[in-house]
Amino acid sequence: MSNRLNRLIKSYTNYISIPWMKGLANEQRVLFAIYHKEDELKLRARVVEFRLATETAGNAWLELDITRLFPEWMAAQKYREDYFEDPEDLEPKYKTFVRQSVAALAERVSNEADETTVVALVGCGTLFGFASVSDFVKQLAEHVPGRLLVLFPGEYVNNGYRLLDARDGWGYQATAITADN
Repeated sequence: MSNRLNRLIKSYTNYISIPWMKGLANEQRVLFAIYHKEDELKLRARVVEFRLATETAGNAWLELDITRLFPEWMAAQKYREDYFEDPEDLEPKYKTFVRQSVAALAERVSNEADETTVVALVGCGTLFGFASVSDFVKQLAEHVPGRLLVLFPGEYVNNGYRLLDARDGWGYQATAITADN
């Protein structure tokens, strides 16, 4: 068992057990559980522990796995073969991908979640190179009435998030949950 993941799950358990404040802005209701990118498969095998911690704290759980979101979206595109020949042509489509994906996920959230639900976003590392995780999370957070938990393979340094240790990161008002909290 990964000691880092044990500590991360313990940090999450401690945090999610605290009564939730009401009236927070969308970005303030987002939680980033940050783990090392090399722990991706181990973390996926232990997502159930996050769910159990959430339910033990008296909250509902809704898991959204977006791992296949981009390939499924691309497969549905009429001119997908042309995009592979000239990938620069795909760049304007990234915003469409995010907008359409968030709309589909928002419908599911609307049907299955309420203000006591933790909506867990799994697989956000698969957006790397195709879409901005910060933009995706910001748009999705608008539709989550409870808390949005982003399982995030990367780093949190000086109030900045870096997906998969990318060079550039972004600042966000979310709560960072790390193995060191």
